[in-house]
Amino acid sequence: MTQQLPTQTNTKHSSFTYHDYTITPLADFSIEARVLAKEAYHLDRGASLSPIDLALGWGPMSDSKVLNQIRISQSNRFYYWHVDHFPIPREAIETNSANMHMIPADDTVEAQLSDVRVGQLIKIEGYLVQANAKDGFNWKSSLTRQDTGAGACELVFVKKLITQ
Repeated sequence: MTQQLPTQTNTKHSSFTYHDYTITPLADFSIEARVLAKEAYHLDRGASLSPIDLALGWGPMSDSKVLNQIRISQSNRFYYWHVDHFPIPREAIETNSANMHMIPADDTVEAQLSDVRVGQLIKIEGYLVQANAKDGFNWKSSLTRQDTGAGACELVFVKKLITQ
């Protein structure tokens, strides 16, 4: 079980172009977590930017004894969970797990993300970002692990991925 909380710090990185998007780093970000679910996207508006979402859990949400009592799924860029009986308080589930939209920094990171498996422990380093396209499309990361629902997902520009 990984006990480390995600780390988020102020960034000094400037905006940059990635594919057809302007990426603005909002915070430096790193996380060690268990992969709770994984979903690939090919057809939605964000697929060219973020082809993979990972639902990640840390702290009590990386504990197999807890996870064995929670049903987890992903669909339409959201992460869902269901319990018959709470193995830990609802707030602990909500604040120790999140759906994260992954933007691979390069082909190597994209291949690594494609190889990630549910149940694996991973470490990610990069930025929480806002992405803007010339056609007006924009996507902004949540900057807190305390929120839930629409807009609560992290948009992560992944510079480095380490699997265990």
